[in-house]
Amino acid sequence: MREALKEAQKAYDADEVPVGAIIVAENKIIARAHNLTERLHDVTAHAEMQAITSAAHALGGKYLIDCTLYVTLEPCIMCAGALAWSQISSIVFGASDPKKGFTLLQKNILHPKTEVLKGVLAEDCEKLLKDFFIQKRK
Repeated sequence: MREALKEAQKAYDADEVPVGAIIVAENKIIARAHNLTERLHDVTAHAEMQAITSAAHALGGKYLIDCTLYVTLEPCIMCAGALAWSQISSIVFGASDPKKGFTLLQKNILHPKTEVLKGVLAEDCEKLLKDFFIQKRK
């Protein structure tokens, strides 16, 4: 998660919502990403979407079986859908997203075999997000 936080800091520094993600396979980071929605003028350019694309290229295939996503903020419904299609094995997230996170759904949209671990370094992840939005409101 610390590596995902480094990516989130890159987003913060670029005036993007500070969300960072990495994908790990066989104990090796195969993808690093952060939000690029402002830079690309693309609402789908979330950190998770960028990481999925990068990991698929690294693996040479569209499925992320035996991979783990570490992301600083709970994935939104769009990203959770993409993660389901990728068949990622596990998702670890830091801060919960009570307004737009995928856990708001009554039904789990992830792949049935995907494991989820939440709250890892949550305070650090939340602080970066809160600091960003405090700075934006000034």
